[in-house]
Amino acid sequence: MTEKLNSEQGIIIPPKGLAILTLVGPSFVWCAEYIGSGEVILSTRVGAILGPTVLWAIIVGIFLKYWIGMSGARYTVCTGEGMIDMFARIPGPKNWVVWIVLVAQFASAAVSIGSIAAAAGVFVNSLIPISPYFGGLFVTIFSLFVVWSGIFNVLKIFMSFFVFIIIVGVLYVTFNVLPGVSGLAQGLLFQVPAVPDWALNLKGVSSNPWREILPLLGWAAGGFASQVWYTYWVLGAGYGAANGREYGVPADVDKLKKMTRATAEKIKGWCRVVYTDATIAMLIGNIVTCCFLITGAGVLGPNRTAPDGAQVAVELSTIFSSTWGVFGGFLFLLAGAAALIGTQIGQLAGWPRLLADAVRICFPGFNRRFEWKTQFRIFLSFFFLSNMVIVFTMGLKPVFLVKMGAILDGLLLTPLQAVWIAVGLYIVMPKLLSKEAGQVLKPGWIFLAILLIAFLVFGYFCIFQIPTSLSS
Repeated sequence: MTEKLNSEQGIIIPPKGLAILTLVGPSFVWCAEYIGSGEVILSTRVGAILGPTVLWAIIVGIFLKYWIGMSGARYTVCTGEGMIDMFARIPGPKNWVVWIVLVAQFASAAVSIGSIAAAAGVFVNSLIPISPYFGGLFVTIFSLFVVWSGIFNVLKIFMSFFVFIIIVGVLYVTFNVLPGVSGLAQGLLFQVPAVPDWALNLKGVSSNPWREILPLLGWAAGGFASQVWYTYWVLGAGYGAANGREYGVPADVDKLKKMTRATAEKIKGWCRVVYTDATIAMLIGNIVTCCFLITGAGVLGPNRTAPDGAQVAVELSTIFSSTWGVFGGFLFLLAGAAALIGTQIGQLAGWPRLLADAVRICFPGFNRRFEWKTQFRIFLSFFFLSNMVIVFTMGLKPVFLVKMGAILDGLLLTPLQAVWIAVGLYIVMPKLLSKEAGQVLKPGWIFLAILLIAFLVFGYFCIFQIPTSLSS
């Protein structure tokens, strides 16, 4: 009787007010996953070279991707299926969007996961006297251990811990180098400063400032895949129609077609939960990423250095320790290592899910032959091996690998993702729901407006700035 009062069609009554905060969880996995290489390496490097003037790039990138991720999660809350299944329903040739995602993301995944392993190995080596190669191996094995079960709550516990370490470490350092109100305000004026003469003498620095800004935009709030993964974390948390659902299963269309207005009203309450959850991820991501950039501007800039190679962590530690002593340098490195390990865990939890979904849809026989957990572990094992190949064959080139991953995953598909999600929310979802449920759960105009803005902004960078920066 109690279950009948509290749930209809499997939809639990959503919390209200401050009680929403007790169910926040996907946000910690989301932000712990995307706070990584882009923040620890790229943000400090860009801050050193261009100063706090480019804070706008971080804020714009995270804000727009926050809306992309939250819009995809809203679809999941209303239908109970993840973003890849939504892409399979986009009008046009059968599964055409999923095929694009499968091909593009398979390449992006190998490079991006490998870049994190290389960077994490360098930072672990700065904290523990082991080879950076074995540091990368240790991080990958540890991440494999955390995600192997595929259970969301295990992931949530570890990622929440890493978020805490990151925030404590980076805030301690940043408070000592804040540029003041005028300096921070200048970073919001959408200026693109010239690369200083001293930086042009450094390895890997171009006179074109977009060569530094574009990767930062690409990794701010993660790339294309991060927004897909957020729908998985919402599925794992059981928000709205995701309650009781399993990974790797499309929506129950017959059930959605019978959804009553009362059930839709409950789901609408869960939409507010996901808005709160996503906003927490956005705020944490903005604060931490901006802090890393400000730290780079306040510490590395005056020392006229922007680490590029395998010694990035050692150089950062030496400079930070000379400013605040051993404790300050240790805290920064601890925050950096935690961010990179958290990202590695998130990527190894997310990409196998994404690719397993894409292969399941494009190759139905694969799904009939293997259950979801086996599919997930097949891709997980593959990326474990590809990690080792990249780290041990390409060498420790964290900045090069991170920049490459940022362009591949962070920018190239993001404008299309914004359009595809808009189609999913406004064309696909109404066809899945009953008429009365569709009226209740119809998204407001703000989602469409900002998704179109995201398409235009990231499309501009892809069409105009990426070719120019690569050729300069």
